[in-house]
Amino acid sequence: MSTLVPPLPCLCASFRRAARTLTQLYEEALRPLGLRATQMTILQALAHIGEASQGQLGKILAIDSTTLTRTLAIMVREGWVRERRGKDRRERLLGLSKAGQRKLERATPVWEEMQARLRARLEQGMGDGAWDAMMRSANQIAGLATTEIAEGESR
Repeated sequence: MSTLVPPLPCLCASFRRAARTLTQLYEEALRPLGLRATQMTILQALAHIGEASQGQLGKILAIDSTTLTRTLAIMVREGWVRERRGKDRRERLLGLSKAGQRKLERATPVWEEMQARLRARLEQGMGDGAWDAMMRSANQIAGLATTEIAEGESR
């Protein structure tokens, strides 16, 4: 049985509410592995892109510098993320360590199960193709917002 939530008139508020509730679901699933949803996202991103500076990673994931610094400090301490200096002494390049790869491999089946559950529920309620459409929309909205931010910074 689903709980109805009142519609919100603001796109930002609606997406933030959706993000918070989704985060709660993923965190509950990942908790037995000692992993947070943000940490899982960082592990996945580093596995996908390879090495990146903290600034690049922050832009890709749209995570503010303070939050990313705090999360990465934990992940480096746990040995999941390795860091090395870049060409510029101030630049830190981040990558997935062997321990991080193992953590990601253990967490991926749990993450995939949550993805499958959510996909089934979404498509049950909204029809076949709803998942793919929702993923496209979320990525397009992130792209539009990122463009808007960049244009605002250049003014």
